[in-house]
Amino acid sequence: MTRRQRRLALIGGCGVVLATAVVMMLYAIGDSKVFFQNPTDVVEKHVAPGTRIRIGGLVKVGSVERGGDLRVRFEVTDGKTAIPVRYQGILPDLFREGQGVVAEGKLEAGEIVDADTVLAKHDERYMPKEVVESLKKSGRWQEGEIAATKGKEP
Repeated sequence: MTRRQRRLALIGGCGVVLATAVVMMLYAIGDSKVFFQNPTDVVEKHVAPGTRIRIGGLVKVGSVERGGDLRVRFEVTDGKTAIPVRYQGILPDLFREGQGVVAEGKLEAGEIVDADTVLAKHDERYMPKEVVESLKKSGRWQEGEIAATKGKEP
């Protein structure tokens, strides 16, 4: 084998290894990515049970039910549609009815989210940009409510 052939074989081998690594990383990322959706999106798009989702909106007033073993059930609403969420664990201190929330978990049959993560809004003036946009679409957003969300990222 000449010097040029060895160099081409080495470059080709490295290219194959690199391409394989990129394909494996993209496959792994594809299984773990979760996009934000509001309750109306979940219902209208007929999201399949077993799908991992991140749902956001407001905690529906009167929907919080607490049980034993740190179990809690509540509904997330965008003003048009409400989706029930089950969660077991310690909720954020800022979690309360009527406040912004994002729950991440698996969508079960009957459009119930079995959440493993619940995030509440950061402070009195902050709400994730996606939640604000969702509330604006549904007509439940009032511009003077939380004016300081502009420019802040979650």
